[in-house]
Amino acid sequence: MTVVGETLKIPRAGQLLHVEVTGSRGVPLVLLHGFPDNLHLYDELMPHLGDRRVVRFDFLGWGRSDKPDGYPYTADNMTGDLAAVIDHLGLDRVVLVAHDASGPPAIDWALLYPHRVSALVLLNTYYHQTAVLRRPPAIALYSTPLLRVAARKLAGRGSDLALRLYAWQVGRFIRDDRRRAPLVSRLCGDFTAAQPAFWRLNDDLLGTVWTRRRRLPDLRRFDRPVRVIFGAEDRSLNPRVARRFAELFPRADLHLLRGAGHFVQVDQPDRVAELVLTAG
Repeated sequence: MTVVGETLKIPRAGQLLHVEVTGSRGVPLVLLHGFPDNLHLYDELMPHLGDRRVVRFDFLGWGRSDKPDGYPYTADNMTGDLAAVIDHLGLDRVVLVAHDASGPPAIDWALLYPHRVSALVLLNTYYHQTAVLRRPPAIALYSTPLLRVAARKLAGRGSDLALRLYAWQVGRFIRDDRRRAPLVSRLCGDFTAAQPAFWRLNDDLLGTVWTRRRRLPDLRRFDRPVRVIFGAEDRSLNPRVARRFAELFPRADLHLLRGAGHFVQVDQPDRVAELVLTAG
């Protein structure tokens, strides 16, 4: 099935966000990528979504969105990107589908506007620091104070080492051998331009997960449907993290997909689509 739609450039903080809108039916699904990737993370999923209205976009610093020098790439500003897209498109209600580092922005926006959330779908993501959360090796390397300084000197922007480390880490996120090479190659080709955003978001990572702990009472009061869909073979954002989400939200259901890893929407796009389409 060929997915066709509309490509937009939406203003945000004096920059432009690359946005793609497809389909026409139902409450819009807003698909959010994490890092170090972009909206192509959902390429395998899109053909399984039929004519459902879908919005996916690249956060500032990633993909085909603008990449301003010196911009403060943070989880809070990713929330601003999300708000800019939803407001510009005039979406009254949405299903937010968050993966990886888009978890904090999606949840933060949902807590601000629960009346506009039809459902919240969490795919191998995180929100706050817990004992069961594990950073992937490359993320730990680039986000640990002091260690990250040395890592960035060794693997400078666009260096062969940086790209090999990227390809190794992203390759580990995908369990499906058939889909791994094409997606890693596509994402790797975009990575050099996105490295400033990658480094800055790694700087922000530990602070993000620690400060979100104080919002846990808000999660326990969140009364909208929450669907937790995790690839069960992810060692970092693992089933224990998924179960913690399911315990926190009062209206959550949990789906652990065997044989799928961190990029669950790549490994099992048909099953993920089925669960997303019935979430809200």
